Amino acid sequence: MTKTLTFKRVVRAPAAEVARLFTFSTHLREWLSDVALATPHKGGRLYLGWNSGYYASGEYTAVTPSRIAFTWRGRGYPAATRVQVGLKEKNGATTVTVTHSGIGAGKAWGRIPADIARGWEASLENLQSVMETGHDLRFTLRPMLGVMVEAELDAERAKKYGVPVDHGVRLSGVVDGMGAQAAGLRGGDVIVSIGGKKVASSPSLFAALQGRRAGQTVPVTFYRGRDRRTVPMTLSARPLPEVPATAAELAEYVRGLYAGYDAQLAECFAGVSEAEANYRPAPDEWSAKEVVSHLLQGERDGLSYLAELQLGNERSYDGPFENSTLQVRVVADSYPSVAAMLADYRLAEAQTVALLAGLPPEFVARRSTFWRMAYSYTQAAPHFDEHIQQIKNALAAARR
Repeated sequence: MTKTLTFKRVVRAPAAEVARLFTFSTHLREWLSDVALATPHKGGRLYLGWNSGYYASGEYTAVTPSRIAFTWRGRGYPAATRVQVGLKEKNGATTVTVTHSGIGAGKAWGRIPADIARGWEASLENLQSVMETGHDLRFTLRPMLGVMVEAELDAERAKKYGVPVDHGVRLSGVVDGMGAQAAGLRGGDVIVSIGGKKVASSPSLFAALQGRRAGQTVPVTFYRGRDRRTVPMTLSARPLPEVPATAAELAEYVRGLYAGYDAQLAECFAGVSEAEANYRPAPDEWSAKEVVSHLLQGERDGLSYLAELQLGNERSYDGPFENSTLQVRVVADSYPSVAAMLADYRLAEAQTVALLAGLPPEFVARRSTFWRMAYSYTQAAPHFDEHIQQIKNALAAARR
């Protein structure tokens, strides 16, 4: 005997827009899973994965304007189950009815039925939130450590940094006024566990905070060189700044942000010779010019990323994000001067502002994507400030 679970949620959005969140990989990641691959037609594949290690796979059995159905076999399931999504629109709002059937009972199924119920209840609440406000509750309610990640540790990096473990997340710095700083962490520390959960990558760092709330205190274990330490850390609330609401407002906000960046860069390089700009403080460190190369590549990559979001075709990565020093150095070497590279950096900034200003109304109305894109710009300053300090340090070393 099998059981069927049914869940309902009314969302203030057209049915066609709600349907996108069940059929597009980009939009599935915005409310349901951390990884998604979807081919939304009858017989098309569906794969969903979470940073917790859970995953589910299946195929679409129906894709119509009012009904979407797919099979679902989660990790550890004794058999495949079935999911049907009904969409009924009235007066601009859509009633979403999710029916999950074919769920077994008994020892083989264990806690699976309860996990399914808890998962759909939380996910549909999040679906409503991202559709109506843009807020992904998995992110906005998740507390912050207040750390900046430099790299994920492996055997080679462990040897380089003198750390006696080959897993963990190495910090480049901490955010002023947040829990990590108050607990005494600093750049160069390697976090290996939070709240008793192993941290081996950036996704596992975030997964360790799932289910936690701001104000809670958790033990954080980290290495400072060969010294292993465990300290209590109070989790900080995630500040949610006012996010620009329209394409024009966002473009103007980013224009002002870039003007500040450009002024700082101009001040840093005033009177700097090419030899000083090309000086590397150490063989494996970047010169001031190479830091600008990194910023330029980031701006160009960001422009491509914005176009992907606008088209609903966002890239997804399996491996950890890392900067390519080879790319940074090749690009830096291709420019005859820092001034020429800074000119291209300003051009890339202008192109970004123009793209933001030209975003179509239907994209702006899609709060699930527009809000997180706009929010990312409100959080960009600490990354830039870190690189400005890196430039200053490299130039200071060149002048010693």
